[in-house]
Amino acid sequence: MRFTRALSAAVLLLGVAAGPAAAGPSPSASPSGEGGAPTEAGTSFRTATEIEQGQRATANGSAGDYLYWSFPADAGGRPTVRASVRLPETHAPQTWRIDVYDGLRRRQACQWGAENRTAAADASTLELACVLRTVRAWSEPWANDPLPGTYYVRLTAVRLPTSDLGVPVGAEVRVDSKDAGGAAAVDGSLAEPLVPGVAVSSGKDDGEDGEDRGAVLSAIEPEDGWSSGWWSDRWVWTGAGAVLAALAGIGGYTLTRGSGRPPRVPPTA
Repeated sequence: MRFTRALSAAVLLLGVAAGPAAAGPSPSASPSGEGGAPTEAGTSFRTATEIEQGQRATANGSAGDYLYWSFPADAGGRPTVRASVRLPETHAPQTWRIDVYDGLRRRQACQWGAENRTAAADASTLELACVLRTVRAWSEPWANDPLPGTYYVRLTAVRLPTSDLGVPVGAEVRVDSKDAGGAAAVDGSLAEPLVPGVAVSSGKDDGEDGEDRGAVLSAIEPEDGWSSGWWSDRWVWTGAGAVLAALAGIGGYTLTRGSGRPPRVPPTA
């Protein structure tokens, strides 16, 4: 009974300690409207409008334009991009598409979600969504895994009648992430996140000769900063499992060793 009570107390303490650590940091942003939400979109990768996760960005444009936004995504997060298109009162059927590219400008496939949809002639809005794979801290060079850094969102109409070219449209984009936890952790991490201009910044920090070679193009990053890639909540559960295994071994030894040496029986005469 004494061993059972000690084991129960140890499990309870481990559960309390592991609870806050298992949550892990996740990228987040200030609420919509705080600091001013973006009201325009870029027209290329280089001019993409920077937005934070959790922030609602709006833009006005013309049908047929390419609208670009960029956002930061860190290791362990599973970004979800949602876009809404406001269409004019009268229009022909239109097909819109949302594409997401990583820091190397590789298009990342959506795990699920309606990344392209066709709006009927009487539709006033069109909803699109793309749920990406979990961002990995490190990957093989030949793999197409999403990596930490800047991600780009491109919204455009892919099949547009000539009569609707140039008509005014409105767009709204929001990005959120879900923390995948230690199940998505890998052994290794990138030296730097895939952010535009990080190579120039790293070169200046190393003391290379020459004047300013250019400003960092992207200033956005997760609220808690970029993670190192090696820490995850699986370390907590590994430690908890090791402690429980040690307690189980001690308990098994206590139960099987008996009460000690048998009493010594005096020899009979």
